[in-house]
Amino acid sequence: MSQICQITGKRVMVGNNVSHSKRRTKRTFMPNLFVKRFFLENEDRWVTLKVSAAGIRDITKKGLSQALKDAQTNGFITKY
Repeated sequence: MSQICQITGKRVMVGNNVSHSKRRTKRTFMPNLFVKRFFLENEDRWVTLKVSAAGIRDITKKGLSQALKDAQTNGFITKY
């Protein structure tokens, strides 16, 4: 899979590099992604996800099962 967070849906953004002389060239803004394993307690198994730093905070706040359900309803992840 490409550079997309499976929890928040953050992806690569395109913008401009602006030099001192205001000359603009295209550049990409990459999301802060990590490949991380989480333990899903209600199914007693490990789940490997590609998540951003904001996604990790979201999992910490909501809990893993609720974050996975929200990501599935938003269409960021199909199965886990």
